[in-house]
Amino acid sequence: MRAAARRFGDATAFVNPDGSRLSFAELDDRSDAAALALAARGVGEGDRLVLRLASTSRYVIAYAAAAKLGAITAGVNPVLAPPEQERLAALADPRLVLTDEGEVDELAGYGAGRLAAGASAPAPLPADDDRPVAIVFTSGTTGMPKAAVFAERQLRAVTQIDTGGVWADAAGEPVLASTQFAHVGFMTKLPWYLRRGLCTYIQGRWRARDTLALLAEHRIATLNAVAPQLALLLRVPDFDEFDLSAVQVIIAGAAASPPALIEEARARIGAPYCVRYSSTESGGCGLGTAPDADDEEALFTIGRPRPGIECEIRDDDGRPAPVGEVGELWLRTPTAMAGYWRDPQATAAAIVDGWIRTGDLGRLDERGLVRLVGRRKEMFIRGGYNVYPAEVEAVLSTHPSVAQCAVVPRPDPVMGEIGVAVVVPRAGAPAPTLAELREYLSSRIAHYKLPEDLRIAADLPLTSVHKLDRAALARRLAGEATDGATDGATDGATDGATDGATAAVTGGG
Repeated sequence: MRAAARRFGDATAFVNPDGSRLSFAELDDRSDAAALALAARGVGEGDRLVLRLASTSRYVIAYAAAAKLGAITAGVNPVLAPPEQERLAALADPRLVLTDEGEVDELAGYGAGRLAAGASAPAPLPADDDRPVAIVFTSGTTGMPKAAVFAERQLRAVTQIDTGGVWADAAGEPVLASTQFAHVGFMTKLPWYLRRGLCTYIQGRWRARDTLALLAEHRIATLNAVAPQLALLLRVPDFDEFDLSAVQVIIAGAAASPPALIEEARARIGAPYCVRYSSTESGGCGLGTAPDADDEEALFTIGRPRPGIECEIRDDDGRPAPVGEVGELWLRTPTAMAGYWRDPQATAAAIVDGWIRTGDLGRLDERGLVRLVGRRKEMFIRGGYNVYPAEVEAVLSTHPSVAQCAVVPRPDPVMGEIGVAVVVPRAGAPAPTLAELREYLSSRIAHYKLPEDLRIAADLPLTSVHKLDRAALARRLAGEATDGATDGATDGATDGATDGATAAVTGGG
């Protein structure tokens, strides 16, 4: 941060939702002042600072201030319900919790007064690769979120992978923040935001039309987004009125990208679409498809490991699986978390001999590309055969009447479990029937993978980071009256889902 202030000075680092700006020099100065104030409140090396704050430049000031003291910042996503936020905050066992942006202003104001009176800014800390810097909570889609710890070593490795360790010649490249700052996409990547001298535009609440306006106005070259956000952008009625000619590449991570979405986004935005696969545990780094990928790679795979990262598909015994066979995806990367906070048992289960067990199932093809088929915990067994929902969803999403879809298992007295397809119809298209979908799929996937029930829904429930919330979807279906199989005319409940036009996502991707 100090180096970025020296290099880029008064250039804008962050533009807040209200239009106010913070330069690199101001970010350094205010975080110095806030660090002085935090120290006066007893925050020191190894202590935890929990941020339950909106994603604005004040979040960054507080994060940087803690880092300058050797304290550990744990960000809590503010779109979570208050009880959820409180549980995560307690997990970090914090010295201090900030819940209002005004508290950051008070800290910076107090520290600035001390500095003006002759106090010294915190002295630079000695280098320590193992000094923890950040705690990032997992999404908790498979249970209680865990707290992944990242030290200086991991943050430097992330910066190396994303920038090659090179500083930008000049500041000012505009980007849009696309996730909450508490997300791994910002917590581990702030150092490379600084190295590249990025000017980050923050939206108070992510809205599709506002995002298009910002992309056009600021001539943004890299469109970072989560796949559901891209789907919402393409559904804006006057999408084609926005000038997106500056966009040179689309980078989509954090959630699966259906092939139909990739095709539509490439065609209408006029830029290559790069899928990124990673996890909180991997520090937000993993695999990706190439900008010049052919359709087979771009539409149906998550690509290859990024430089410096390795991956293997392993069987249940932890041995490499043959090409083409389904197994668990393991990653080895210098950006991998140091471990889960105060949870050695969970850490040992997640990291084996330096390899991260992702819990995702996939297969490796003859070209070295990885094809995901779903998560181990999402797999269900129909009549003795394993069915992976993500594999069915990838094909189902290519149906011309399907905008979004999910496959959820349901108990069955004969088959044990069967698949229920939940479909959001494409705008202007008639809702498909179960028979139509099964006929479409029958020549593309095995018969035992075909869904045997159908729900038509207005939208799908999403987690706070815009991943499909399968648990919420299962609860939704369980709450419906289901008298046997339907012909596709049933309309699913939509409680708790996003409104389609507005998504509660903001921050840096």
